[in-house]
Amino acid sequence: MIIQLTSIPLTQLFYVLIHSFIHSSCPESAFFLLCASAAMSRFRALAGVLRGGCAGGSRWLRGGPARRGCSSGAVPSAVASSSSYVEEMYFAWLQNPKNVHESWDAFFRNFHASSPSGEAGEGRPSTLLQDRVLSLSLDMTQKVVEDHLAVHTLIRAYQVIRGHHIAQLDPLGILEADLDSFVPSDLITTIDKLGLYGLEESDLNRSFQLPPTTFIGGGNITLPLKEIIRRLETSYCGHIGVEFMFINNVDQCQWIRQKFETPGIMQFTNAEKRTLLARLIRSTRFEDFLARKWSSEKRFGLEGCEVLIPALKTIIDKSSAAGIDSVIMGMPHRGRLNVLANVIRKDLDQIFCQFDPKLEAADEGSGDVKYHLGMYHERINRETDKDITLSLMANPSHLEAVDPVVQGKAKAEQFYRGDSQGKKVMSILMHGDAAFAGQGVVYETFHLSELPSYTTHGTIHVVVNNQIGFTTDPRVARSSPYPTDVARVVNAPIFHVNADDPEAVMYVCRVAAEWRTAFNKDVVIDLVCYRRFGHNEMDEPMFTQPLMYKQIRRQEHVLKKYSDKLIAEGVVTLQEFEEEVAKYDKICEKAYTSSKDEKILHIRHWLDSPWPDFFTAEGEPKSMSCVPSGLEEEVLQHIGHTASSVPLEDFKIHPVNSKVTCVSRILRGRAELVKNRQLDWALAEYMALGSLLKDGIHVRLSGQDVERGTFSHRHHVLHDQEVDKRICVPMNHLWTNQAPYTVCNSSLSEYGVLGFELGFAMANPNALILWEAQFGDFHNTAQCIIDQFISSGQAKWFRNNGIVLLLPHGMEGMGPEHSSARPERFLQMSNDDPDHFPDFSGDFEVHQLYDCNWIVVNCSTPANYCHVLRRQILLPFRKPLIIFTPKSLLRHPEARSSFDDLAEGTNFKRLISDEGPANHSPSQVKRVIFCTGKVYYELAKERKQQKLESDIAIIRLEQISPFPFDLVRGEMEKYDNAELVWCQEEHKNMGYYDYVRPRFLTVVANEKPIWYVGRDPAAAPATGNKSTHLNELRRFMDTAFNLSTFQGKDL
Repeated sequence: MIIQLTSIPLTQLFYVLIHSFIHSSCPESAFFLLCASAAMSRFRALAGVLRGGCAGGSRWLRGGPARRGCSSGAVPSAVASSSSYVEEMYFAWLQNPKNVHESWDAFFRNFHASSPSGEAGEGRPSTLLQDRVLSLSLDMTQKVVEDHLAVHTLIRAYQVIRGHHIAQLDPLGILEADLDSFVPSDLITTIDKLGLYGLEESDLNRSFQLPPTTFIGGGNITLPLKEIIRRLETSYCGHIGVEFMFINNVDQCQWIRQKFETPGIMQFTNAEKRTLLARLIRSTRFEDFLARKWSSEKRFGLEGCEVLIPALKTIIDKSSAAGIDSVIMGMPHRGRLNVLANVIRKDLDQIFCQFDPKLEAADEGSGDVKYHLGMYHERINRETDKDITLSLMANPSHLEAVDPVVQGKAKAEQFYRGDSQGKKVMSILMHGDAAFAGQGVVYETFHLSELPSYTTHGTIHVVVNNQIGFTTDPRVARSSPYPTDVARVVNAPIFHVNADDPEAVMYVCRVAAEWRTAFNKDVVIDLVCYRRFGHNEMDEPMFTQPLMYKQIRRQEHVLKKYSDKLIAEGVVTLQEFEEEVAKYDKICEKAYTSSKDEKILHIRHWLDSPWPDFFTAEGEPKSMSCVPSGLEEEVLQHIGHTASSVPLEDFKIHPVNSKVTCVSRILRGRAELVKNRQLDWALAEYMALGSLLKDGIHVRLSGQDVERGTFSHRHHVLHDQEVDKRICVPMNHLWTNQAPYTVCNSSLSEYGVLGFELGFAMANPNALILWEAQFGDFHNTAQCIIDQFISSGQAKWFRNNGIVLLLPHGMEGMGPEHSSARPERFLQMSNDDPDHFPDFSGDFEVHQLYDCNWIVVNCSTPANYCHVLRRQILLPFRKPLIIFTPKSLLRHPEARSSFDDLAEGTNFKRLISDEGPANHSPSQVKRVIFCTGKVYYELAKERKQQKLESDIAIIRLEQISPFPFDLVRGEMEKYDNAELVWCQEEHKNMGYYDYVRPRFLTVVANEKPIWYVGRDPAAAPATGNKSTHLNELRRFMDTAFNLSTFQGKDL
């Protein structure tokens, strides 16, 4: 776009110049320089005319015709109009200063102030205009412009990146809140700094026009320079430091400026101050009580940041007033007990019980240390008199691991409540400064915040900034100036605040809650505080931070500071303060006495995600049976037809092309399978998910490239080839009143996304939540979620979860990184006893599943894959399900199932017996090969080629954990004369062998060996050489079918 700057009136050009400077992220931008150049050229031309630099200039000013003989050519019409404009403005101003814009008023007042004494009032206006305005020098004109620009630059310097650098954020007064130790040179910290802007001390009393991008004027549009600086320092250099000018939205920046620059905006009523004091008393006295009663116990107290409790309650109060009725929180262990007591309102006696070493734990699992526990509570918010549900998620010592879990649960609650804008449900995440800067999952979680299928419409992050990480100083713990700089990647404003100023903290929390309500975006509160003790109460911090802790020992408690302040202000009396303290101390003592009556510790009392309608009141399953997972023929046909067609009209799918695989051919292939009543892997998945949707079960499939599928087999989202962004999800067109199906490609993250889906699965037991890894081994970057939450979550926190992990697995010669889903890791963490032969009474399958910590399967048929997905929902409880899914079997011609395998009354097969000649003459069988997954098809092919179907039985273990002792015993009794072999394609030190071997031996009471056939031990999961891969396969196939291999050998 070409701008005709010469056609813009001079004053308008001046304001375009100022506006472009204020709003430009780069003041040296081309547009700014263009405006500046044009403005100064026009000022010079005007000044030259006004000085009479061209013959006839005065006559031109009076309105006469201009002479053409001027050496500079004809006077430009724009300059003529500008000079007339100056004259008109001046006459109008002389009559009444209110007749002109404030900018001209300021200009003419400064002009008169610089005039010799008495001259301004002499003569008629036209004489003054000729004597003074026409003699205005170029230097003076340029000075006026430059001074205004300088003041606007100064204002911007405080707003953009400088004000928070000299804010008084550290309550100890010994450290800088950031790692930049220098004082910014462009802030007016001393009078001589005015020279940086071309200003002098004499300019301090001059008034300047304020730009529209500041609110420091209040009701004034001009202020003396001295007052401008004072107000900027009050707004940006006190106990609050604001980072926001990196946000690329003008309205959001203006909103923040208004909240912090408006004079007198940070005001509190006496009632609000008393509430703040009462909350600070509870926060402080709770820690004091624990310290008195259990002085030698680790509790990770909140001393040094007691203001966190009133801060959280302020956020909740403001959010409740805005309509929020459910808040999901996550936090590390520091201050957790205080938050449970004074924010969530956990019964104090239940908290105090956790300190009693004599109490026995109920038989509900391992439990966890008290400062990891979570809680769910519904109560009335006293400030708003509205119902509110608070949930603090349990969290391991992996400090930031809970972040995506909280976000997932919040998203799920929003989804199931139809809260598409986050107006009812929100999340609050608390962090430590070192972990916030150091843990990569923080970054992963932030990058989910704006994604359509993952956004929670704004999270409030509260950083408890101890200015230390365990024993590590910030200068060696991070490279960024602040621990909060990671939040800048999503344009989240960052409010730094001195935690020893409770009112400043409360104001920042109020603004943060209002920000989320207004913009549904993340915001960060950086509570700059200190840690009164060491990493825990037993730690000695003087070893590593002697100077800091000398100051901390001298530091007056924030409660003492604030109570003295309010007493001095007359807000409360000393007696009222002491009565409030005594009141809370009495509450604690009463709860302590009550806690002595407890005999048993119950993990169930600390449940953070209850499912009251799914379980009994005691948290037990309503039954211990599972209905069949088969389907009616009509349902199979209907789903098959939808899966092989496009339910939208005029939708152009990927066309037929003989050179590449195309969607049209895939859909035709599915139609042919349905016609023949057959299933491949993709169609079996369609049957499972589609039938659950029919029953009202929400299904969510998430992960990298899941919409199409890594191996281009799924195609659950069809893309119109002619209309951009037009898509079709056939699964959402199956039934009229079906549940919704959510399928969403995730960001390229495993840790964050798996944590998110785990949290999503916590919200509703009647939903199937699946996370698929792009390749199975990629789950190892989410190992923390698997180890700390999925594997052990129920044992530690009494938390059921039915999340499904789909992990592509198989030795295909694709190299070490795309082969193994590391089944040995999952099996190692399975809790069934290898040496205990279980009792088979009752419904053994269901009882065994109920007792396990998770289910691990490797299906070899599409039908069994469909069954296990359906069984996951039909079970009367929830357990995590780990499925090692195939790659080559997706299109393997033998990996097909009949509709009969999914008929009504059929179920998931934990073990698939040999169905060939060996099954008919078991006494003639010489060897039984147990295996799992893809290797079965290679074994079956080799057996057929060697014509050993009657001599060797091949049995597939579909459910590996919990181990199907009952079915394995039946097979061994059938083939009691045969030798036993475990065959796997994985290396011996990997895969399943170390898990299944002791269990096989338990079944046979250690009377027979179980021989190993497979690849030799190795460091890497697979070779990267195709020839080596095939040679390894050939060797163990030869071993598997050589009936003399193990003769005369001992284990």
